[in-house]
Amino acid sequence: MADRFHLQVVVQDQSLFDGNVTSIIAPGEEGYLGVLAHHAPLLTTLGAGTLTVHSDPGIEVFHIRGGFLEVLNNEVTVLADSVDETGAAA
Repeated sequence: MADRFHLQVVVQDQSLFDGNVTSIIAPGEEGYLGVLAHHAPLLTTLGAGTLTVHSDPGIEVFHIRGGFLEVLNNEVTVLADSVDETGAAA
C-alpha cells in the first residue's frame, strides 16, 4: 500500500476535490513539479497547465489557470484562479 497525503483543490469558494491521494503533478510557474507523501513544506505559484491527481480509484485531471500550491504537514492545498475538470482516467 502506497503512502498517501490529503489533497484539497479549491477554486473561488468551491471545493472541487477533497481526499487522500498517492501523488500529484502540478504546473508550477517555472515548470511542472511532483508531490509525494511526506514532501517538504512548500508554497509556490501555479501557472496554466494540467494538474494530475493519482489515487487508488484512478487518475483525475484538472486544467489549472494560475493560483497557489501549499504543502504542509502531509497535506496539499491547491488554490486555483480557475479550474476545468477534464475527467477521470482509468
